[in-house]
Amino acid sequence: ETLHLVTTLFRSMLGRAICVALALGVATAFTPSRWVPTRGAVTMGAATQPMSKFERLQSRWKGEPRPVDETKAGFGYDAFEAGLGDTSCAFARGDVIPGKVVQYEYQGALVDIGAKSAAFMPLREAALIPDGDVATAVSIDETRDFQIISEEDENGQLLVSIRRLEFQNAWDKVLASQVEDKAFDGEVIGVNRGGAIVNVHGLRAFLPGSHLCGAIPSEEIIGQSFRLKFLEVNQETNKLVVSNRRAVVEDQMRELSRGDVVQGVVKAIKPYGAFVEIAGMSGLLHISQISYDRIEDLSTVVELNSLIKCMIIDHDKVNGRIALSTKTLEPEPGDMLKDPKMVFEKAEETAAKYHERMEAERRAREEAAKDIVMGLGEDLETPFSASSDLEQILSSPAAEGEAAPASE
Repeated sequence: ETLHLVTTLFRSMLGRAICVALALGVATAFTPSRWVPTRGAVTMGAATQPMSKFERLQSRWKGEPRPVDETKAGFGYDAFEAGLGDTSCAFARGDVIPGKVVQYEYQGALVDIGAKSAAFMPLREAALIPDGDVATAVSIDETRDFQIISEEDENGQLLVSIRRLEFQNAWDKVLASQVEDKAFDGEVIGVNRGGAIVNVHGLRAFLPGSHLCGAIPSEEIIGQSFRLKFLEVNQETNKLVVSNRRAVVEDQMRELSRGDVVQGVVKAIKPYGAFVEIAGMSGLLHISQISYDRIEDLSTVVELNSLIKCMIIDHDKVNGRIALSTKTLEPEPGDMLKDPKMVFEKAEETAAKYHERMEAERRAREEAAKDIVMGLGEDLETPFSASSDLEQILSSPAAEGEAAPASE
């Protein structure tokens, strides 16, 4: 019994010793041999400043420098340092520098500009009017000028732009075109309630609906091109307004002259006359120029949206104004009130007779003026002498009779 008791006690003590040894081994395995607090670690319940990128790299790679075989590279550290010293890597915001597109990135592209890090060009800076894909704006290995639009970030990367350069070049073209005042073509890229948005040298110009001829500002005209001229150009406020009517009017005005017979549509009737649209231009047919007879009610003679023929009696090419007449096309006075259809059918014939009559009147005026001038010339050619006229007066019989008593 004593032996059995001793054996039981020994086994119990041995089991406890094994459990303590195992517990110590496990604790030792999960406990670092040396623990040094660093930045970013929590000590005594308080957090310090996080480590910088350089400190993280230093903590990972610090130690004795590894031996490097400079013979394989072809140059050493001293030569490399001297080369860096000869190279200028100073870049400032607004500088225009050459660069090469090396890689497409999400929403942009990487550009090699000779800096320590490749510059990034955002998609919005790839063109004046981006279409959502940087590949359509630039190509890989394409070399061109870029403008720096930011300072270096923590990684030494810069932002560059093509849009800023194209924006300035576009304004230079617009200002030059304004000075020349020539018509140009512009494509409609959008519409709004007031008019249309037109692409002019890459810039967005506003085309008012009132200056759009032969069309209305709707989705149907998007993609169409119109002949345009500038109405307002202001680079400081980035305001650009164009007109299709002005370009059309000036082009048409070159082909029109006084006495031409044109066809148009009555667009509006006022108490003083009717407005007729002719090839996109608006001309005034005054009530006094409709007929030689008196008109009491204009609406009974001219109907709205009706097609009529008129003669151009005057025009202002600068302001695009045209004065029209139908009474010059009347074969007989009052025909516009009696039979306007007949007047329009014989418009060309009547106009030819009108021109002949006007030419005959012009020649008659010239002949009359010539006769007056010739008559004045004959009077001037007659010699005139005050002394000879005085001698004739003194030698007349009346003068001798009056002088006789005086001699006696």
